Amino acid sequence: MVSFDHREPGTDPADWTAFLGRVTALPVLLDTVASVVVVAPHPDDETLGAGGLIASAADAGVPVHVLLVTHGEGSHPDSPSTAPEQLRSIRDTEFRAALAVLAPAASATVLGVPDGGLREHPDVLRSALTERLTGVDGPVLVVAPWRGDGHRDHRIAGEVAADVVSHAAGSELLEYPIWAWHWDAPSAPAAPWARARSLSLSSAALDRKRAALDAYPSQTRPLSPAPGDEPIVDDRHAAHHLRPTEWFFAVSAAQSSRSRESFDAHYARKPEGWDFEGSWYERRKRAVTMAALPRERFRSALELGCATGVLTAELTERADAVLGTDIAAAPLDRARLRAPAARFVQAQLPSEWPDGRWDLVVMSEVGYYLSPSDLDATIDRVLGSLDDDGVLVACHWRHPDDDAVTSGDVVDARLAERWPRPALVRHVEDDFVLSVFPGPAVVSVATAEGLTP
Repeated sequence: MVSFDHREPGTDPADWTAFLGRVTALPVLLDTVASVVVVAPHPDDETLGAGGLIASAADAGVPVHVLLVTHGEGSHPDSPSTAPEQLRSIRDTEFRAALAVLAPAASATVLGVPDGGLREHPDVLRSALTERLTGVDGPVLVVAPWRGDGHRDHRIAGEVAADVVSHAAGSELLEYPIWAWHWDAPSAPAAPWARARSLSLSSAALDRKRAALDAYPSQTRPLSPAPGDEPIVDDRHAAHHLRPTEWFFAVSAAQSSRSRESFDAHYARKPEGWDFEGSWYERRKRAVTMAALPRERFRSALELGCATGVLTAELTERADAVLGTDIAAAPLDRARLRAPAARFVQAQLPSEWPDGRWDLVVMSEVGYYLSPSDLDATIDRVLGSLDDDGVLVACHWRHPDDDAVTSGDVVDARLAERWPRPALVRHVEDDFVLSVFPGPAVVSVATAEGLTP
């Protein structure tokens, strides 16, 4: 998750204006859809992210329905003047007024999930969106927040929408940024601008979007002069959304593995990758991974996608020889310093497979960056180079990654499906899934220790 403070100035809208002038994007076409469904986690998200789309669809005679997930009662948690229940009522009224400005004929469903609580109630949105897409004649355009936007409700709403649309024939998903305009940097953007889609707004549609945003005084103006009552969407932030073009990200059906160039760009922005050492999540996950190894000592270990070598360094304490591979060159320079006892090679899976035999292969947070065909080929490579007493340890993040091709659950399921023997260990929690797949000569720890009859 991205950490940001909406009270800070954030990125200058002029910087984005210069950046957007260089973006090549396919247009959003409304004449090919039968209806539009907008997923809005909070009142005003529909206006900020897709108000021009709603107005344009209405002008084109395309029916629009908004699924409003929460009442937005948590927008001012430190307000000394307005309680959450008051905000709930205020924002409900504002939402109705804004939607009436954008598209008087549009319909809406308010799901009533607690503000900030969509992670605990995702099935409420999943059921409502599935119902909207069931039995509809013609293609439906669904728009939802970009999953990388940085707000938890936005991320979960995007994840649910992506899951539902992936199972709904004839539906298409576009994702809209809200807070990414504030925290992201045009000089090295995290957002997937290669998949950008643009919608040019008529002057009438833009005027209605501006008027709809004005219908949210609880968000655009101070609730009172007191600290804690500052506007959420000040003029600077509103400027990101009141452009004559609205921007969305297409959700690719990505059948290609993630490119070397994309990883090079990531490490150019973040030389240490994903905060492997500072994050308690990462440290705990490594401890679980190491605890799952079924032998105290290994002869030869291969780590696929070793990144900056943090896990590699721990593997050198359990194996006589360790080889780490990564698709990008930059992290390997850091890995060599961090784990001098290991060897490292730059390799792109599955085509650039290292020579050797292994009794331990570790695939941590890499499988979901591979296309289905490349994942299958990688599994075959592991099976072909694993000793009979060897194991594959696979650990993967279970939440969607906007740059991933599939998901951790898909990778784990495919490994289990194609591996010739049942998993020796399978650990599943909300955030990651870890499985240990054995070679034909692997026995349980207790059996190996002579503790069983």
